[in-house]
Amino acid sequence: MSSVTSDTTGTERSFSDALDRMVEQGTPRLQRRWSAMSATGFVAGAEVSLGVLALLAVESATGSPLLGGLAFSFGFIALLLGHSELFTEGFLVPVAVVVSGKASWVQMLRFWVITLLANLLGGWILTWFAMEGYPELHRQAVTSATFFIDSGIGLHGFAMDVLGGAAITLMTRMHNGTDSMPAKLVASIGAAFLLAGLRLGHSILDTLLIFAALHGHAPFGYLDWLGWFGWAVLGNIVGGIGLVTLFRLIRSIDAVKEKRAED
Repeated sequence: MSSVTSDTTGTERSFSDALDRMVEQGTPRLQRRWSAMSATGFVAGAEVSLGVLALLAVESATGSPLLGGLAFSFGFIALLLGHSELFTEGFLVPVAVVVSGKASWVQMLRFWVITLLANLLGGWILTWFAMEGYPELHRQAVTSATFFIDSGIGLHGFAMDVLGGAAITLMTRMHNGTDSMPAKLVASIGAAFLLAGLRLGHSILDTLLIFAALHGHAPFGYLDWLGWFGWAVLGNIVGGIGLVTLFRLIRSIDAVKEKRAED
């Protein structure tokens, strides 16, 4: 019995430590000036674009989305080590900060909007340079992007978007569950493999593929992207917040209450 109690206590402590880490690191992120948020969001879009370039190069050479997914992991590793902000990584930590009473919902929405727009701008610019520098990858970019555009607005695409939102949020959860950098790197590589290798729906990653295709004279346009994008963002939010963040916070409800009581 004492062993069970000790294990339970240790588990509760680990949940509390993880919440402390999220709140400590996340609160300043929501309180920064818009210029700082824009800069880190722009850099994140650029970093993920370099991962997209690696994905396209490997997929073009091998024909394997799985190997392309491993190559794409460079983008997530750059995000981790560079401390930049990706919109879809902003589900778990910002929500935890708000629920813990350390920031407002308005601050979180401001963070989401600025980060999202900056990600798109940085990604659009870097994918333009990538397609200008590597015109031989135009065909692969169109092929990869068409997979997502063709998924359209329907149950199949939505299911893939939900899975993508859950996968990226699980990566964030693993990052905040350990202080070990090797473990965080493994989580980043694993999430990249799931998202890019299995072609799960990810509103930013897949948008950058679509931008690359548009720069490479794709047979679809920005309105096609916009319709797909809204559906993808909704699915990512359902997967990231509804399937991962919500249950994570329910599991940590006692620690959340303690955080709120501190004020």
